Amino acid sequence: MFKVTIIGAGNVGTTAGQYLHMKGIADLLFIDINEEMARGKALDLSQTASIISGSAAEIMGTTSYAASADSDIVVITAGIARKPNMSRDDLLNINAGIVAQAAAEAIKHSPNAIFIVVTNPLDIMTDLVQKTTQLDSKRVLGMAGVLDSARLEAFIADHLQISPADVRAMVLGGHGDLMVPLKRHSSIKGIPVSELIEAEALQKIMERTRNGGAEIVSLLKSGSAYYAPGASVAQMVEAILLDEKRLLPCCVKANGQYGLKDIYIGLPAIVGRNGVERIVELALTAEESQALAASAQSIESNIALLESLRQPKPQALPETTTDQKTAGNATTAPEKSG
Repeated sequence: MFKVTIIGAGNVGTTAGQYLHMKGIADLLFIDINEEMARGKALDLSQTASIISGSAAEIMGTTSYAASADSDIVVITAGIARKPNMSRDDLLNINAGIVAQAAAEAIKHSPNAIFIVVTNPLDIMTDLVQKTTQLDSKRVLGMAGVLDSARLEAFIADHLQISPADVRAMVLGGHGDLMVPLKRHSSIKGIPVSELIEAEALQKIMERTRNGGAEIVSLLKSGSAYYAPGASVAQMVEAILLDEKRLLPCCVKANGQYGLKDIYIGLPAIVGRNGVERIVELALTAEESQALAASAQSIESNIALLESLRQPKPQALPETTTDQKTAGNATTAPEKSG
């Protein structure tokens, strides 16, 4: 039985665990600062086995990273959730501290694990986990493109009033307002979506996809999406554990592909037992290339911002008293000859 540790027993983490438990492919461990919540959700989920999955997989909740030893996959969802009028970038500094600590603790006990990052801002947090763990970039990837593409597919299906099962779409770039939905690579049973949806309506669907997370946040009032994000995590975990070699848009580290170098960003990748098996390069139009470059520039700016925020601040020298100044002068003054 495989072992999956999910750090963060909030809505996204436990929903991902629920989908995985239904598949019955791995033992699950929830780690959370709130141990009773982690244990309670694990217990509740374990009691669904005889109803839904029949799985004999173990489910536990704890605060102890030692319990995560020898995990095949570590999923990091820990962090604060977006609130109304809060951009993904607003989460940067707080979540960086949470994610870096989680990654540092997890890698001690599971040095051979593959890490999937979910915490926002997604691209920056994925970069942070790779730098913290010092793992090969193929073993650190972020969940974003699967979710963004699923949202685009749902909006296309809704507009055409057809089954989402027949829709395929691809979204690249950062997980934010500058994501790049690819119209030319969106289709219904192989038929280009542009042949079935008028340009103006299709543009509105693309814009709605870019703001898909914010739309849900504004409706929930408190918290953010978790059903689709949880399902997206589960799909990535399954693709890795079962070595499915799925073509999935994920946050991966580009090393020359698409003209991008040494940056984590959403790109199509083959995902299997080794994590990122390879990045797939698509021929982009000039407009798409420019949009992807703009998205990459935004990510680089935020990484630089985070690095500046995390630099240790210089300690101010303590102020000396009048007596200390006088004493200092007395001890350093040259002696007079007699």
